[in-house]
Order: sequence, then C-alpha cells, then structure tokens
Amino acid sequence: MHMKQMIIASTSVVYGSEYLAYILPTLKQFFKGINEILFIPYARPSGISHDEYTQIASKAFSKIDIKISGIHEFDNPIVAVQNAEAIFTGGGNTFVLVDSLQKKKLFPVIKEVVQKGTLYFGTSAGSNIMGVDMKTSNDMPIVYPAGFKTLGLIPFNINPHYLDPDLKSKHQGETRETRIEEYLTFNDVPVIGLREGSWLEVKGDNIVLKGNLTARLFRKGEKPIEMLPECRFL
Repeated sequence: MHMKQMIIASTSVVYGSEYLAYILPTLKQFFKGINEILFIPYARPSGISHDEYTQIASKAFSKIDIKISGIHEFDNPIVAVQNAEAIFTGGGNTFVLVDSLQKKKLFPVIKEVVQKGTLYFGTSAGSNIMGVDMKTSNDMPIVYPAGFKTLGLIPFNINPHYLDPDLKSKHQGETRETRIEEYLTFNDVPVIGLREGSWLEVKGDNIVLKGNLTARLFRKGEKPIEMLPECRFL
C-alpha cells in the first residue's frame, strides 16, 4: 500500500553552511534507491534563472549521488510530474510559486502523485504549499495568484524561518507571532512556526518534528505551545 512520504523543511540553508548541507544525511536515507529527482524551481530567489537554481540543487544532490532535472526542461510539466521518481520544490517567493503551479495546472497532479507515494521534499516556499493555504507565508505578494489554497497534504499551515521576538530590540513592528495570531483571527487552521534547521517528516498520517529545535504551534483561541523534537503532530 502506497502512502505519502514527505520532508517539509523550514529552509535550504542554515547559517554557516552550504545549500542543503545540514539535511543531506537525512535526504540520503529518505531518497535511498532514487536515481533522479524532479526539481521545481518556480519560486526561484531573485536574480537567478531556473537553470541557475537547478544547478545549485544539482550540486548539492551530487554529493549523495542523485541526479537533478529541472521541470522547466520538459516540454510537458504535467507528464514530468507523473513520471517523476521523486520531487523537490525549492524555496523563494511563495506567491510566484503558487501562481506558476496554478497556471501550469500542476497542483492536482502533484497532490495525486504524492498521495500515491512519490517522495516529496520541500524547503521554505516548497514547504508552504504542503499546507492548507499560503496565507502564513512571509513573502511579499509580488504577483497575484488566482487563489491562496494550496495542496492540503498536511492539516495545518507552515510558517517557515520562524523567528522569536528579540527582547533587546527597540523595533516596534509586528512580530512573527503577532502576524500568525492575526491570521488565526480570521482562519481556523493551526500554524506551525518552523525554525531554521528544523523539518517535518511525514509518513502517511504520521507527522514528526525533526532537527534539534522546538517548533511553535499556534491554534485559534489558544496560547501558543512549544513542540519538542520527535513530537508527533496529530
């Protein structure tokens, strides 16, 4: 019986290390037996092309002997997803990513193949789209997607790169916690504040926090709580 298997990471890079270096040992085990991963670079960081972004991912995965192919290299991206051994969606701007996936009609096919067992790895924006909607993204709306609904492959939203308030700072703007609480004023979807270097491991309906840091769980009408590493999210 096939089941969804995903790694949903807060970030691609932690301070002081190279792209994906902190999570490569986990990815080596997760993608064991996989020869080639389909990379979705649509959220690409500003200033680089899809090809350049794919090369960055390829360099990282070459260290664990896995080939990367960019989805933009295929004539038919839907067929590319259907035929993929595994999928990696990189970080960048979530609005750009969602807009691209909507226009290329890729949301339904990605959801279908992941539910059937195609391995999925996402970082940052690529993790945001696993949740119920993209409204807890940190990104600016530099493009206007047709809607905010995402894949719903996990029953909550992600806030990647979650930052705790700096008690020594004189900054008077909203904290990350404040913005998530604003979201919960209008939405009844739990939110996981996922700190840098943490990730969620998903096997079927089993979701476990991995890494060395706690994650902050927000629910409507409740005080936020800290979830310990190896904790299950129900």
